[in-house]
Amino acid sequence: MSLHHTARLIALATLLAVPCVAQSTQATQNQYQREAVDADVTLHNVRFGTGETLDALRLHYKTLGKPHRNAAGKIDNAILILHGTGDRSDSMLTSVFAEPLFGPGDPLDITRYYVVLPDDIGHGQSSKPSDGLHARFPHYDYDDMVQTQHTMLTQHLGIDHLRLILGVSMGGMQTFVWGETYPGFADALMPLTCLPVPIAGRNRMMRYAAMQAIRTDPAYNNGEYKTQPPSIHAANTILLVTGTSPLVLQGIAPTRQQAEAYVDKTVAQRDATTDANNFLYYIDSSRNYDASQHLDRITVPITWVNTADDFINPPELRIAEHYAPQLKQGKFVLLPISAETRGHGTNMLAAIWRPYLADLMRRSQPTH
Repeated sequence: MSLHHTARLIALATLLAVPCVAQSTQATQNQYQREAVDADVTLHNVRFGTGETLDALRLHYKTLGKPHRNAAGKIDNAILILHGTGDRSDSMLTSVFAEPLFGPGDPLDITRYYVVLPDDIGHGQSSKPSDGLHARFPHYDYDDMVQTQHTMLTQHLGIDHLRLILGVSMGGMQTFVWGETYPGFADALMPLTCLPVPIAGRNRMMRYAAMQAIRTDPAYNNGEYKTQPPSIHAANTILLVTGTSPLVLQGIAPTRQQAEAYVDKTVAQRDATTDANNFLYYIDSSRNYDASQHLDRITVPITWVNTADDFINPPELRIAEHYAPQLKQGKFVLLPISAETRGHGTNMLAAIWRPYLADLMRRSQPTH
């Protein structure tokens, strides 16, 4: 393996290794990072599924492209792209995600489409526990996220229909929720690296273990800590290897010394940017997710893409094969393990799944 190839693998693995925290910012901004327009909306008197309320909820978002209005004055070219757990809209503008999708002639060409990329509740520049409420922040879930996304689009951006909803990981699960909660709101759906069933088994065990490391730490102090509790290090370590694949990690760390150095460096980077309350909330937001009961409500074309080296959604469970036939216009794709895939983090390498998106855009083209 050449030094150049090894360095490239290390850079990609560091970017993708932990899906449940924000991706690192690139040192040099690409075209899409420069062109993205930032904005905020404030939703008032928001009631969450738990019954908790917020007088004001800030939702931050970015946009690419310009809205187009049809003869009736309606925006008809909007696309919603949803990030993963602990991430933010910035991650969808990294070169490996944006450049295969948003350029001229690409499936989501921003000269044709108006792309909306929100920071979810509890993430990025949207309202979150670390803003001041700490552990008194409402305990949001995926339904709350989708409901507030819908309110933002319809009441603040003037969008009452979407050409596409595409989501990765948590955003993929939200894509299923969107399709069932607001049938037909989008012409097409593309969930990546996710399942429609409740978070259970090893997936929930991993999340629970990470959360318990923090909750049982005396320094956590019921969320009223002055400095980050040391347990955030243990929590980040638990999540470290879930987002990539053994093939990649073996390639970048073939010795004990390299493996240990990789852990030390990567976890230290995550520790420096992770807030314990925010972590607890976004990891636990999946606690009551279950899209498996109402897949029949999804009637638009949908392409669902998983990868065979995904530690979080392992194909040997054969869950996708059981539920995919229930999707009326559904296609399920299981990407094989290759030198290019990165386990769960494959969802951020758009060049790999771009052909399936192009096919979905063709088969969901509106006839009117």
